[in-house]
Amino acid sequence: MLAGGSARRLGGVDKPGVRVGGRPLLDRVLAACAGADVTVVVAEPRATAHPVEWVREEPPGGGPVAALDAGLRHTTAPYVIVLSADLPFLDEKTVRSLLDALTGPADSEGPGAMPRAHQGVSAGVSTPPSAYRRGSETTPTAPSEPRHIPESHAAASPSPSPSLGATPAPSPSTPRSAPLGTGRPDGVVLTDPDGRDQPLVAVYRADALRRALAALGAAHGGLGGLPLRRLVAGLELLRISDPVASFDCDTWDDIAAARARIREHGHVLDEWISAVKDELGIDLDVDTGVLLDLARDAAHGVARPAAPLTTFLVGYAAGRAGGGPEAVAEASRKAAALALRWADEDNTGKGAPDAGQNTPDANKGTPPASGLTSTSTPASPSAPASPSAPASPSAPASPSAPLTDPDAG
Repeated sequence: MLAGGSARRLGGVDKPGVRVGGRPLLDRVLAACAGADVTVVVAEPRATAHPVEWVREEPPGGGPVAALDAGLRHTTAPYVIVLSADLPFLDEKTVRSLLDALTGPADSEGPGAMPRAHQGVSAGVSTPPSAYRRGSETTPTAPSEPRHIPESHAAASPSPSPSLGATPAPSPSTPRSAPLGTGRPDGVVLTDPDGRDQPLVAVYRADALRRALAALGAAHGGLGGLPLRRLVAGLELLRISDPVASFDCDTWDDIAAARARIREHGHVLDEWISAVKDELGIDLDVDTGVLLDLARDAAHGVARPAAPLTTFLVGYAAGRAGGGPEAVAEASRKAAALALRWADEDNTGKGAPDAGQNTPDANKGTPPASGLTSTSTPASPSAPASPSAPASPSAPASPSAPLTDPDAG
């Protein structure tokens, strides 16, 4: 991961450390490639939520091409993920879709699975090569309108996925490529809403990158200061449009837009859960709907404070049972059943029969006094009914006391 750069449009702030949704941008990107065997970050070392290897380009500050070359020297894998450190909405699903589009069925070990030999180079440049993306950082730019973040991913998982030897028609929702000479692309890149390539949100064949780096270094006497577009210009690439995952944060307006989006109703729970998992150092996919239903049952059937306490205890029980989604589901099922039984008892106390208690039909052999039954505690044998209050045959039965048919049985 290339996590250097000067971040001039952010006033020189440490951009990978800027928080969005309570997490540094760097940690958000690292979470998206957590399934990689090895993740290399090209930058000065810092604390991260995921284990990484740290390297520096030569010379330090030599630019994205030199940084990519430094990272590539620390992996022997056939495929490398190249990412910038300013992608707040990149997720693991998108990374896997890039891998699947490049590796194809022959190289993949299962639907959505990362190849076992894969090692991730998470290439994050804190101020990406803007000449390639949205203007030049070396040239002052006039203030622009805040960028809009689309509501959903346009094509995080391209469907249908074309064969690697084909050249699909350009479309914002399917992979597209330049004419391929070998039928074997060198990489797959995301494009932004304007259709521009994002070479720092991509997966490449390591051998293709090494050949391009060697040729570029020989032609220019080194790699320092070279723009990334020169490196990728000669590569044969597939392209996938994903305006959400490709959204990067170059300005404070971008940061503000990202922070606002994750607090929208449709995103806030997923964002919060991801942030908590990162903070606690856990990687567990659970059915949040089951836990929310449990919290609702505990709050309504027991008491409102029971909701967070119950979900905590479910998590603790699942951890003692070995963890995993199955353990969480089983503990949730048991706690939800208990909450329903608890609520049933409360309803029974208010006049509704409990499924576990005897009904009047079950006690036909015991005639009730005065032709009525009562759900209240029976009077003691030593305390006869008061003669001043005889049961009136014409008095209607209390609605809360079920009648017993005198002819029954």
